[in-house]
Amino acid sequence: MLITVLKETESLENRVALIPASIKKLVGLKADVAVESGAGLMAGASDADYEAAGARISSDRNALLASCDLLACVGRPSEEDLSKLKDGAAVLGFVRPFDDPQKLAPALSKGLRILSMEMIPRSTLAQKMDALSSQANLAGYAAVIVAAQRLNRILPMMTTPAGTISPARVFIIGAGVAGLQAIATAKRLGARVDAFDVRPEVEEQIKSLGAKFVKVDLGETAGTSQGYAKQLTEEQLQKQRELMARQCAISDVVITTAQVFGRKAPMIISTEMVRSMHPGSVVVDMAVETGGNVECSKLNEEVIVEGTRVVGIANLARNVPVPSSQVYSSNILNFIEHFWNKETNLINYNLEDEIMKSCLIISDKKVLNETVQNLMG
Repeated sequence: MLITVLKETESLENRVALIPASIKKLVGLKADVAVESGAGLMAGASDADYEAAGARISSDRNALLASCDLLACVGRPSEEDLSKLKDGAAVLGFVRPFDDPQKLAPALSKGLRILSMEMIPRSTLAQKMDALSSQANLAGYAAVIVAAQRLNRILPMMTTPAGTISPARVFIIGAGVAGLQAIATAKRLGARVDAFDVRPEVEEQIKSLGAKFVKVDLGETAGTSQGYAKQLTEEQLQKQRELMARQCAISDVVITTAQVFGRKAPMIISTEMVRSMHPGSVVVDMAVETGGNVECSKLNEEVIVEGTRVVGIANLARNVPVPSSQVYSSNILNFIEHFWNKETNLINYNLEDEIMKSCLIISDKKVLNETVQNLMG
């Protein structure tokens, strides 16, 4: 079986699907691996590193596509690349199944298998394959660093002969994987951290990281079985906005991480709230790629609103491509190892397995996921 890794085509993407250490383990499974020349450079891996791990290096992208059995990728391949894959090949990566899924149409006509890393279930068995969590963890860290670089003051308290500098106040909205890492990072850098989440059960986690849990009575808000926050009612959203307005006005940095899986991100911070912040403050909208939590944020842009900088950088894990590629590569490797048949040296696409059933969204010229099926018409 030939597993192939290509250069990512998105202009801002610096990650690579598989690093040399993972490829060495795949070769140990008796898999053949081919890597496009230069694929890992931005993630700290040279062609020589891949060759030393046992991979074959090629500059012929079209030939690599035509010969591969499994394309391991970070972002969704272009329609052109999908059309160049041989019939029956498989694609494994962040294929964005709910975001313009019509771009996956070539997979249907060519009989490709499309495996979505986003759809890996949040179960104990699948934890080591959970790429959403591994990338969100690093994105939470990167969000704080991005804010600190743009803020007009320092995060920690500092005592000097000229007087004491008070710590910056950081407000983090959402205490999922990204939010908790953002809390931990801001706290380590010495900021005073406040945090909010609609799920009251995360209060203990927030406090354990040294942050203050900002409370508001929203009624029933328990998380889903997959660990995501449920969508709020309009009345709950209004109560939340009132709290946000008060907290934003006293914060130097606001980081929003609130997303509802498979849906547009809820708008939490209005432009008016941003205007209430003092000049030089920073807002980082981590949900900008799915619609945004901040009314005035723009995808991959930085907007100044009356002196407050609103940062809308998508997929912040790209900002730290070496560790994000390392953990993503491990997620991909763990997935392949879980389904590897050591007798045939092939992947077993067993739909009786809960993990495979969740993430195999297209196979045998059929859309297997009902939601994607409806979106594709």
